[in-house]
Amino acid sequence: MGDVVSSHLDERRREMITAHTRCVMKEFSNLYKQQYAVALFNSVRFEIEGGGGTQSQLLHRKDPLAGRSIFSGSLFQYLEENQKWRNRFVSVPNSYNLHLYETKIAHNRGLHPKVTIECAGYKALTSLEEYIELIDASLPGIKGKAGSDPFVRSVTQFPLILWHPYAHHHYFSVMTEKEQKKWHAVLQDCIRHSNNGLPEDHTVQTPAFTDAVRLHRQAKGHYGTWDMMCGAPPQILAHLVMETLHPELRDLIGPRLKGNMQQRQKSWMLISDAVYRQVLSQTTRQYNALVEACETQRVALDGKLRTDMDQIITSKEHIMGKIRALVLPKAEQLLRSSVQPYISSILEALMEPTSRGFAEVRDVFFKELVEISKNSLNKEGTEKLRDHMERLSMLAFHPVKMQGCYEKVEELNLEGLQQRFDVSSPSVFVGRAQILMNEQMDNAVYTFEQLLHQSYEAKGEDDFCKTIQRCQDRVLKKFDYDSSTVRKKFFREALLQIIIPYMLQNLSPSCSPELPRFQEFIFEDCSRFLLVENMFEEVVLQSVTKDIMMAVKEAAVQRKHNLYRDSIILTNSDPNLHLLEDTAPVDWATKFGGDEAEGSVSDGGTGGGFGTRRRQVVSMIQPEGVPLPYESCLEVPGVELIPEEDADVFEDEEKSQEEDEEHCGPPQDPMSPDSVNEIRDLINPVVEMAVPVSGGRKSSITNGPEPTTSTITLEDGVQEQVALVSMVVEDVPRKSPRDKMSPQTILKQIPEVSAEKSDSSSPLPPLATDSSSHDNTGFQSPSSVGLDESELRAITNHLFSVGRQSSEPNAETGEKLGDKTLCITGNGREDGLYRLGKVACLQYQC
Repeated sequence: MGDVVSSHLDERRREMITAHTRCVMKEFSNLYKQQYAVALFNSVRFEIEGGGGTQSQLLHRKDPLAGRSIFSGSLFQYLEENQKWRNRFVSVPNSYNLHLYETKIAHNRGLHPKVTIECAGYKALTSLEEYIELIDASLPGIKGKAGSDPFVRSVTQFPLILWHPYAHHHYFSVMTEKEQKKWHAVLQDCIRHSNNGLPEDHTVQTPAFTDAVRLHRQAKGHYGTWDMMCGAPPQILAHLVMETLHPELRDLIGPRLKGNMQQRQKSWMLISDAVYRQVLSQTTRQYNALVEACETQRVALDGKLRTDMDQIITSKEHIMGKIRALVLPKAEQLLRSSVQPYISSILEALMEPTSRGFAEVRDVFFKELVEISKNSLNKEGTEKLRDHMERLSMLAFHPVKMQGCYEKVEELNLEGLQQRFDVSSPSVFVGRAQILMNEQMDNAVYTFEQLLHQSYEAKGEDDFCKTIQRCQDRVLKKFDYDSSTVRKKFFREALLQIIIPYMLQNLSPSCSPELPRFQEFIFEDCSRFLLVENMFEEVVLQSVTKDIMMAVKEAAVQRKHNLYRDSIILTNSDPNLHLLEDTAPVDWATKFGGDEAEGSVSDGGTGGGFGTRRRQVVSMIQPEGVPLPYESCLEVPGVELIPEEDADVFEDEEKSQEEDEEHCGPPQDPMSPDSVNEIRDLINPVVEMAVPVSGGRKSSITNGPEPTTSTITLEDGVQEQVALVSMVVEDVPRKSPRDKMSPQTILKQIPEVSAEKSDSSSPLPPLATDSSSHDNTGFQSPSSVGLDESELRAITNHLFSVGRQSSEPNAETGEKLGDKTLCITGNGREDGLYRLGKVACLQYQC
């Protein structure tokens, strides 16, 4: 396919692309230089005069992901050069770029990744149908028939596709639906943070850049929001160039592509990616040179501004008055007729999903604090508390746990308003709201950590549960106030982003011809800091600001969405708390004497070198030595019980364990299966029971299972149909413990339980635990069996539980189960222990 690119992108056409990029960058550079001086003036004026909104009540963490990586795991990647799928190990560091390695060993050794994907501008898809629709729209006139096969076929039923309108597409696939949802959440998180590439702390460069891009697009007739305003400045500039270059090349090259529909689509994607990479390299180089040139003049401009600030402000107010007299009458008429009737509708469409999203953030944070309180109340120890605090500290950056919060905002729908106000899609506002939710969650977590650490240092573990409750109430109150402040600011900014472009588009034809005459009122010394176009937009902004402020204030007074009124000000309400803002983050693993958190991975891709370790936000368990054909995080038995992975399953596990503790002692860790077949059998387990048989019946059958079916009524009234396997239990000679025995072999070696030791009135014996039988994966292994009968009985209790004597007749045979009943249960539920009738058993599949 490289021949296709070279044949359609020859030297002449590449020079044309370079010339087009140079032309766009020249126009942008002129605007950027002008807006740089204006942004510097606004920054210095704000610094001198002060101002700003209310003070945040929560603390802010400077570098929350220091020493962390987000996620790592294995998936299948489609390689276009040989059209095959290969297993790849993927690491997501705190830069939110995807690093793809051939193997996990290559990653651990610190080798360079095979592929690095910058996710800005991408869209994560989970179906081939949606991908085909986007492909068909990218090359008009070349569409496949309904039901036609795509040129990429997923190796499994759960694909993951990274789609970009200009750049290379990436195809992945995973084994399970749950794994697909997890990876989709991670990819969306990478896209979300990569799109938010303009640093807000750059008070001059960022506003200068955004205003220059906006003015450049307005000169081309594009006034509305722009979906591709995402990524770092060079990437945004590449999107700006491709916005006009891409359609021209498509009309020029598209009709000349050869082959069937699939081949032409694939060829066009390769050509588009080659053009985008050429444009991106050029915009990166020219933008860096532009910023460097402007920064060299900053000191001189700053000195001039501080010397002539009063004169510049006076001159600006004088010219603003003249422009206001021209623009305000037209703006107010447009505002009354075409804007005011729609403000409440736009605000309501924004407030509903955004408020639900922030409410979900509060609920998720509250549930995590409840878990910590339970740990303290049950006195589970500092190790358990350390694990809870480690998970809490990275809660805001856990893509899976935060996905439910983000999905609430994705319901935002501006249908009916998009066409009127030229809003391309609500994705701009959805992404911004999700970033604010992430920041609020991290602020709440960081504030709670600092308060709890301060109280713990002062009071120790005495009445620690009440200390947690006090810190929790204190942080939630501050979160409610900050959440209201952040949302009201977001609503005002979103309304301005929707309304101002619409008003500028309608006022510019009549007002723009009159603006040049106001330029003569500006002194030459002030001409670099005062631009007529900026003052015109500022007048339009002032004309609509009052109505927007009133609409948001009325919404806050109604308290429909838990917004505080503007009259409620908590500035400096907790001065002692802000003394902790510069305190270093608490390392809970070190504080409670623990080592590095479970789930840490080496991150050689970040230049740390071999042997460096970084704790991972989304922890994975991949036990070594288990022969898995697909090295996937979700193929490990019991991974659904990881609290970091699935909080709902974790809660169900806790409830189940609390019920069973009354009957069978403390809960046990799941035991390690010994083969791949046993791992697969865990998916569809059966119930096996060994029942005593009479002498006559014993002679009529041979050793082996005899399957029957029966219906068992649980304590909650639910009836479940299970498979019963009757087996003859006989005494057989024991073999050497050095031989690794399967559960079936152990079953045959168990001596018949005496009736005297299985009294029906005695409670069930607790499940034995033996720390020596745990391997390095954290799962229990049944392979260590001793010669001593007591040791054998302890190991037997891991696999079986001796049932109570039951007087209930068998549903199928009518026989009563005697006091020698043994049972193994594997119940299809993934909740650890499970009660079957009156017999509490440990989940295990032979």
